[in-house]
Amino acid sequence: MRSETAPPSVPGVLTAGDVVATARSIAAQQEPSGAIPWFSPTHGVPGHVDAWNHVEAAMALSVAGLGAEARRAYEWLLGVQRPDGSWPAKWVLGEVTEPGGESNHAAYVAVGVWHELLTTGDEDFARRMWPAVRRAIDFTLGLQTGRGEIIWIRHEDGAPSDHALLTGCSSIYQSLRCAVALAERLGEHQPDWELAADQLGHVVAAHPEAFADKSRWSMDWYYPVLGGPVRGADAARRFEESWDTFVVPGLGCRCVSDQPWVTAAESCELVLALDAAGDRDRALELFGTIQHLRHEDGSYWTGWQFENERHFPGDRSTYTAAAVILAADALADASPGSRLFKEIAGRPLGPSEASDPLACGCALVAAANRA
Repeated sequence: MRSETAPPSVPGVLTAGDVVATARSIAAQQEPSGAIPWFSPTHGVPGHVDAWNHVEAAMALSVAGLGAEARRAYEWLLGVQRPDGSWPAKWVLGEVTEPGGESNHAAYVAVGVWHELLTTGDEDFARRMWPAVRRAIDFTLGLQTGRGEIIWIRHEDGAPSDHALLTGCSSIYQSLRCAVALAERLGEHQPDWELAADQLGHVVAAHPEAFADKSRWSMDWYYPVLGGPVRGADAARRFEESWDTFVVPGLGCRCVSDQPWVTAAESCELVLALDAAGDRDRALELFGTIQHLRHEDGSYWTGWQFENERHFPGDRSTYTAAAVILAADALADASPGSRLFKEIAGRPLGPSEASDPLACGCALVAAANRA
């Protein structure tokens, strides 16, 4: 049985009505199929759909009380999953334009289904989605290396890419924790998934050599905290080391370190990471700061190029609106799913010990240090 939730509000920043208006800006761009593109055609250019951002948008719709639209999004996702558990990397106006299957896209359905179960209490929905979640996680773990990181993408010809991404693996860590919780709730225990998550979390936190260098992107800075593998003193140190590199006072968080461009989505994900790490004051301050990107209809401009003083790239994206809503929900501690970035099934989301320290070399290092 599905139950509706009251939209969150953040006093002095956003009312519940503001949040609903933002959610409606997502719903207004939802395609007839149920797919949620990055943006509806803007200046003649259509936005693409990918499974990760689609799920994030569905989560935001549910938080804001637009349950029917959220369920249409999940039904679409069920209908286009491939037999191997993956989804194409991109669609444009219903046509697949990039057929490869990204590991973090597939895994994120577990976060969406767990969030929807928390938010609505609808276990029938979770059971209906479970086979898709199981196939998606099996696809994702099929790309895990012996060391523990998970390769970014399996190409159309079946070959895996040659590298893993820190941001993607941080997100997959949270996805695996949600998948484990969902399996337990439905009586479908998957102990191997938990071991895989433990090893992945350890590699994210302790083995930077396992990942391609994407350090220009702010996501590689805050995602290890947002996804959970890095928390506590290590998280605080990580924030301080690169805060001035990525955060522009009074404007928000940059997308990349060497471009004069702040974005609302990265800023709100940083809000979520700060809040999850216990840095609530800076989370609230940053959330207030980014409101300069709010449009009068409730949507949000994707970004602001502060040297040219122009909105860039000129769209008001659904994933940006979704990040705003999820950040508002976390700051307000409003919906039953609002603690998704802090705990999973009552267990704090945080660092993990390696399940196979021999595989990543840590056992050999420890033995050498004892010798």
